[in-house]
Amino acid sequence: MKLEIQTDKMPEAISVMREVALWGRRKGYRVWPEEWLTPEELLTEDVLPENFCIGTVEGETACAFLLQWKDSEYWPDAPAFEAAYLHKLCVRRAFAGMGMTRLVVDAVRAKCREREIRYIRLDTALDEQAVRKIYLKTGFKIVDIIDYPNGRSMALYELEVI
Repeated sequence: MKLEIQTDKMPEAISVMREVALWGRRKGYRVWPEEWLTPEELLTEDVLPENFCIGTVEGETACAFLLQWKDSEYWPDAPAFEAAYLHKLCVRRAFAGMGMTRLVVDAVRAKCREREIRYIRLDTALDEQAVRKIYLKTGFKIVDIIDYPNGRSMALYELEVI
């Protein structure tokens, strides 16, 4: 299966994120509230419209994600363009179980090689067991854990681009 990544697709990416989050809420998963999935909430100094990506397979949208080149929130000391940062990776249900995470990571890895970027990084809640398994299986390693006063923790993942 060939995945084509398209950048600067904010409306399409947000639509997929909302679709997948709604499915997750219906299944009882802890996912992003709909009010977080708006341009007003998602656009920041680090996230511009061109950072919104979709992945298509034979012309059909399979997934969406943010691809950033700086992440001031979780990696504040890392210089811009040291790593690619994946956020809000969502796979549409019709493409679940098809290795979409690996296909996205492989596509991002190719972009990193072109730019001589050494790492791909991402973060998830530490207690997200299913997501952790997916990312570890894809080759990521947990490189740090951020503990918050409310008892929640975030795991920071990193994959070296080879």
